[in-house]
Amino acid sequence: MKIVLAIGFGSFLGGISRYLITIFIQNKILSTFPYGTLAVNIVGCFLIGIVYGLSTRGNFNVEWRLFLATGFLGGFTTFSSFANDTVSMLRDAQYWHAFSYIAVSVLIGVAATFGGVSLIKYL
Repeated sequence: MKIVLAIGFGSFLGGISRYLITIFIQNKILSTFPYGTLAVNIVGCFLIGIVYGLSTRGNFNVEWRLFLATGFLGGFTTFSSFANDTVSMLRDAQYWHAFSYIAVSVLIGVAATFGGVSLIKYL
């Protein structure tokens, strides 16, 4: 139960951070391009790399890794988890799996989002 609460609290903090940072950046850069979301995704990818790099060296126990990576960064951006999974597959020389994962995630993810929007539009 302690781990579940740590992940939940981390996710709570990450989600709020994502919202505040995204709004801050979008208000500073007046554009319809989602610079705020892009910035959060890139920062999240960098941070999850640091967290997993440090955890492989033994700098974090399991609870801290789950709080930071699954909780905070999972709430901050799930894109960071996607990127970390891909890097893990590439590191393990699972190139076909990695590139299939990228293609399927992006193409089917965009298609599923379009499908959801279209479904609601036509109901």
